[in-house]
Amino acid sequence: MTSLDGRVALITGAAQGLGAAIAGRFREAGATVFITDVKREAGEALARQIGASFLVQNVAYESDWCQVVESIETSAQALHLLVNNAGIEGAGDAPKDPEHAPLSDWQEIFDVNVTGTFLGCKACLPLIARSGGGAIINLSSVASLVPTPFITAYGASKAAVEHLSKSIALYAARAGYRIRCNSVHPGQVRTPMLDGLFERMAQAAGTSLDDFAAKFRGEIPLDEFQEPIDIANAVMFLASDESRYITGQSLAVDGGFTLAH
Repeated sequence: MTSLDGRVALITGAAQGLGAAIAGRFREAGATVFITDVKREAGEALARQIGASFLVQNVAYESDWCQVVESIETSAQALHLLVNNAGIEGAGDAPKDPEHAPLSDWQEIFDVNVTGTFLGCKACLPLIARSGGGAIINLSSVASLVPTPFITAYGASKAAVEHLSKSIALYAARAGYRIRCNSVHPGQVRTPMLDGLFERMAQAAGTSLDDFAAKFRGEIPLDEFQEPIDIANAVMFLASDESRYITGQSLAVDGGFTLAH
């Protein structure tokens, strides 16, 4: 079993969904784990459950990043792994197409998904370097790899995350930091975010949620939705020494979805 013994990890947006699965996987592998989220109650409950530490954080605020990094350095004296997982798909009732989407929705999505990822890399690079190196894994999406007219801002934000990850990878390598950076691109994982998207799209199409989900599943070559653990395992690999020579890469974990689109 892959080990993260002796590693200190920070995972954002980890109160539920993919972040929670990644945090649990890291703890199983022996890492000291810090999780952050805007959802205090859920975050604290998960931290107690898996033996992690929880910090309240809005990733779009640089001041929150400074406080989180300071807290980790004070309590753990090191940081080796950063998983920028926090992300949003936008306000539920706002149009998402490029013609009708409100600017405020676009800005909010980019504040969390792009600015939050940038601030995380900026804040954590020095501490990871001082700790002897490690890895940054940024959660992008298959939405960065195919056109997304129905969720325009989300797709564009995740494309920005992919590009940023490559720039971080090259910068860290040339700086001699011994920090790798890669992006992971989940496909259709049944998380609260995806279920919310399916509900809105089913309503717009005048069909039931179950029928819409079944139709969408049919577009996945492996013909099944993913589980959060599938993404957690991919992140685990990129965080471990088993991927020590992999940096600046984009890993799609999508059941072949992008092959068919």
